[in-house]
Amino acid sequence: MSELRLSSEKRLRVFSGRGYPELAEEVAADLGIAITPTSAYDFANGEIFIRFEESIRGCDAFVIQSHAAPVNKQIMEQLIMVDALKRASAKRITVVAPFYGYARQDKKHRGREPISARLMADLFKAAGADRLMVVDLHTSQIQGFFDGPVDHLFALPLLTNYVGSKVDRNNLTIVSPDSGRVRVAERWSELMGSCPIAFIHKTRDPHVPNEATVGRIVGDVKGRTAVIIDDMIDTAGTIVKAVDACLEAGASEVIVAATHAVLSGPAVERLKNSGLTEVVVTNTLPIPDDRKFDKLTVLSIAPLLARAIREVFEDGSVTSLFDGHS
Repeated sequence: MSELRLSSEKRLRVFSGRGYPELAEEVAADLGIAITPTSAYDFANGEIFIRFEESIRGCDAFVIQSHAAPVNKQIMEQLIMVDALKRASAKRITVVAPFYGYARQDKKHRGREPISARLMADLFKAAGADRLMVVDLHTSQIQGFFDGPVDHLFALPLLTNYVGSKVDRNNLTIVSPDSGRVRVAERWSELMGSCPIAFIHKTRDPHVPNEATVGRIVGDVKGRTAVIIDDMIDTAGTIVKAVDACLEAGASEVIVAATHAVLSGPAVERLKNSGLTEVVVTNTLPIPDDRKFDKLTVLSIAPLLARAIREVFEDGSVTSLFDGHS
């Protein structure tokens, strides 16, 4: 069965780009349907061709593509899929981007810089998207960039449930890697039984990407399990420095929890060789076998995406998925 019918008038279809078909298949399986067959290939010069193999007229279309490396190719493919759906008379098109590309470029830090996160939203709107569905945006303000509904989902309950099952909550400190994520640390604290929080004073050179200088820890981690929380791990430079800072401040062990495992360049070696106990992430991005390591735990985001898609399709309530509570 390749579609779910609530009535003869309403049909749900899930479409997958080539960037991360395994996640799309898992989401479709949770929904009890199959991915709609799609022909996709690259021309010799790198241009992308897309054609759907079944009629999609009048359907409620959900296009799943995580913006994994090569990011620009995955984004372009999803844009072309949306355009094809629009021209094939899909009734409503929802872009499902578990990891939203260019989310870190959400404002101008200096003159003559782009706001690429806004450009992304404009491109999806121009292609014909009616709605966006994303997980743990780098900053919440990106929701306002898209002229239409944005379903901003949170991996927070998934991560806190797992970490909470592994640690003594009475001897736990939630650590924000910088002052900007203190509010997220507070939400972690609420879900973990009002445990203490701390943050790391961090400075960043705007001229040097993916690198920060970690200063002192504001808060108490001595003799405690420190859980460092962040939205993504890219090159892991900042995270590893934060782990070192916690251990130097007397933490008994350090766990890192993040939603998006970008794991670029030296990230895996840095994490493997650090003093942390465990790295907990979700599968919003594909993690090849050669990027996996013993300390890495990967939790599936598919049930959350499937539940959100079903609620949107059935015009149900999705508030609990957006506010970080289950």
